[in-house]
Amino acid sequence: MWEYTEKVRDLFLHPKNVGEIENPDAVGEVGSIVCGDALKLTLRIDRDTDIIRDAKFQTFGCASAIASSTALTELIKNKTVDDALKITNRDIADYLGGLPREKMHCSVMGREALEAAVANYRGEKAPVAEEGTIMCQCYGITDKKLERVIRENNLHTVDDVTNFTKAGGGCGSCIPDIETMLSRVWTEKVVKEAKKPQKKMTNIQKIAMVQEIIETEIRPMLQHDGGDLELVDVQDNTVIISLRGTCTGCLMSDVTLANIERKLKEMVSSDLTVETE
Repeated sequence: MWEYTEKVRDLFLHPKNVGEIENPDAVGEVGSIVCGDALKLTLRIDRDTDIIRDAKFQTFGCASAIASSTALTELIKNKTVDDALKITNRDIADYLGGLPREKMHCSVMGREALEAAVANYRGEKAPVAEEGTIMCQCYGITDKKLERVIRENNLHTVDDVTNFTKAGGGCGSCIPDIETMLSRVWTEKVVKEAKKPQKKMTNIQKIAMVQEIIETEIRPMLQHDGGDLELVDVQDNTVIISLRGTCTGCLMSDVTLANIERKLKEMVSSDLTVETE
């Protein structure tokens, strides 16, 4: 059972800005009832100032979809179109006090509806209808959209991709392609970062950064599947850890270590390596 914040529960039971603006200045429609989630966003925009004066939504979806749609409309009202476009799906989730990772695709859908509405207002092609090859046939998601969401939200696992986009959550035939994309995206980033001049850190700074990334990025991911780890030591550029929980003796421990090392290289230093005690 998913844990919803009080804000999510309140905005599900008492949503704001529900409905459709008559003769709107902008309309954005994303998703599909067939796929389980759909959102229509209508805007009233002052064309002299580009300020969004009103925003309403109609959605077919779960509690998170309703709450996320309310959050989106509240966040963009009285902002200029350009300022509204700076709002990310993370901002929508933060407004709600957080969303279960399995429901983050609802915040992504809100962001996409806004992009589609702004494109409609400006007479442009909606960016949501992204060009590219359909990778997930079940939900009609292109490779271009998947790569964008992976990069914007720093996703590293297939489960994360499914939580944020639904891709891979149907028949599962696209999972190997998602894994290939994840590997390519983050390998490219590590190579790019490795080419940048590395800022010299003291060992204390390095240990602090490693500890922070482990606590905020790595442990939650492992704990989600019943695993865990403990930071034992950092010796020069070698990070020594001890695997815990279901990670202990796991046949996939080499893959887990490789993912941990990739994360630390990406977010701390490309010189780091990871070993177990």
